[in-house]
Amino acid sequence: MAAYYTYLITTLPTLNFASQPPFSFNLFLERCRELTPRANTEFLSKLSLSAQPLPQDVSSGLLKKWYAFDLTLRNELVKIRAARRKTDPKKYLRPDGFGDPAAYQMAMSAQRSTSLLESERILDRYRWAFLEELNTGHYFDFEVLIIYALKLLLLEKWLRIQGADKSRVMEGLFKEG
Repeated sequence: MAAYYTYLITTLPTLNFASQPPFSFNLFLERCRELTPRANTEFLSKLSLSAQPLPQDVSSGLLKKWYAFDLTLRNELVKIRAARRKTDPKKYLRPDGFGDPAAYQMAMSAQRSTSLLESERILDRYRWAFLEELNTGHYFDFEVLIIYALKLLLLEKWLRIQGADKSRVMEGLFKEG
């Protein structure tokens, strides 16, 4: 049976990709600690935007879709970059993505940008739109909190980018993912 978090979810401010986060991810976790089971808060605290493999014990179908989507997007970027360098992408590709023709289009659009920063923004807007799509049909369940957490992590990423030496941050992002 699904657990519902009506009070918590209705008190969370709406997130918009073009704005700054209303509070930190850590404050979000504190709010969750007060109103959700400990296991749920621990689960949320382990969420990340980095390209790490999905833990085997994850049962959330929504989170599996998110990781498969992100993996597909990253694999499309690998293919495009490998083609430009005339190298075989197979040793860099990761398994378990899913076929999404739009992922190729977004990766290509990001790759065509003359700015690394704008390229990353294009990719993150696409990620944001996918999270919005995943949110359909979820109202007050735990999946809403997962989506909110991932969106908050995206906003925090851009807050760090805006407040830092942009060229150094972007170099670090490309080394991570």
